[in-house]
Amino acid sequence: MSHKILLTSKEVNIILNRLACQLIEKHLDFSDTILIGLQPRGRYLAERIKQLLEQEYNVKNVPLGFLDITFFRDDFRRSDKPLEANKTQIDFLVENKKVVFIDDVLYTGRSIRAALTAIQSFGRPSEIELLVLIDRRFSRHLPIQPDYRGRQVDAINDEKVKVTWEQNEGEDSVYLI
Repeated sequence: MSHKILLTSKEVNIILNRLACQLIEKHLDFSDTILIGLQPRGRYLAERIKQLLEQEYNVKNVPLGFLDITFFRDDFRRSDKPLEANKTQIDFLVENKKVVFIDDVLYTGRSIRAALTAIQSFGRPSEIELLVLIDRRFSRHLPIQPDYRGRQVDAINDEKVKVTWEQNEGEDSVYLI
């Protein structure tokens, strides 16, 4: 199985800073904005974005939650292997807030559709946006597009995009496999 590096650690860091700046441009003080990392892989990106906002750009008290969409997916009963749910951690209401969903890779759009359904359990947001590190633009099954994207990748058929995070796998990088 061949690995082609799409983004190095340095490139990932540059993109993360750009994404954080784009969020600041749109949301300013984040008083009505909530970041929601989609479990499992969006969690790492959401944590990094929050860390950058607070430590590098002095944005205070950015609310961050994590949403498990396992049982909201339209394909969760189609798998032969048992599903492993993650923990939803949302300690606040999203009623009338601007919610930014954060995920590492936007592929078919089904995860985002599931997240749109799942978030309703916590209130009705005034607005929902999507931030992704990688946008696989030719693989969409649903008409979903990111508001903030790190990099667009043209992966076809059986090619996979693998994102590794320093806090989980020891390095920040993106590979095409």
